[in-house]
Amino acid sequence: MLRHRIVTAVLLLSGLMISLFAIGQRGWAIAMLFPLVTGLMEWGRLSGLSGRVLVAYVVVTSLCSVAIHWLGLAFWLYVWAAVWWLCVVPLWLVAGWKMDSQWSRLPLGFLMLAPLWSAFLDLRVRGPWWVLLLMGVVWVADIFAYFAGRWFGRHRLAPRISPGKTWEGVVGALIGVLIYVLMAAKIVFSATEFHFWWQTVVFLAVLMLYLSIVGDLFESWMKRLAQVKDSGNILPGHGGMLDRIDSLMAALPVATLIVCYADSASLQNFL
Repeated sequence: MLRHRIVTAVLLLSGLMISLFAIGQRGWAIAMLFPLVTGLMEWGRLSGLSGRVLVAYVVVTSLCSVAIHWLGLAFWLYVWAAVWWLCVVPLWLVAGWKMDSQWSRLPLGFLMLAPLWSAFLDLRVRGPWWVLLLMGVVWVADIFAYFAGRWFGRHRLAPRISPGKTWEGVVGALIGVLIYVLMAAKIVFSATEFHFWWQTVVFLAVLMLYLSIVGDLFESWMKRLAQVKDSGNILPGHGGMLDRIDSLMAALPVATLIVCYADSASLQNFL
């Protein structure tokens, strides 16, 4: 199982690097349609769709995602994502809302995946390394949480939603993320800039870690309601596309809102 996870992760990372650095912005946008379309397909299945209805849902929702970005409205997708993941989803998980109607679930596919697709594009415009640096926060959190939970896990984080996740895994993820972002900041910033920005960097990293956990738990809750172990089987060792990008769906749009739209001086004064 671990071997399959590693091989799949290496192949995904290789494809990501080629898409980021070897093709232009338009090619990158097309490449990122793969997680968008695949994620929507899996979400539709989790919501009970099949056949032509599922295909129609994926096509219409994908076109809406592209149109929203093309019309320059991505900012509002990020604002929605911030409200959704920071305010609504934590309450949802605590209350254990089930949302039994499939038609009430379907719009969530767009509202969760469209901001992620736009975030991929906007961060790529800012620079390919921004995509890698911010995605790296989620990857590091996932890796450290996996091994810390595997080796030291005793206290369950949310047994009703995802029995495998532990508080020890969260602590491991926090340690790994802090090491990662401070090392990255040391490389990216000069000594003067690091002194000015390190608090902002730590704040963004901790926020992304929190959101990645919320995104992971929410997808686990949706799978539990659908009575499935994985959202799909397209990624050996990882399950489905949603299993791989659940944390990114929550963390990356909010990080993009801060990185691409927040005034740096105001953010620094806030912190």
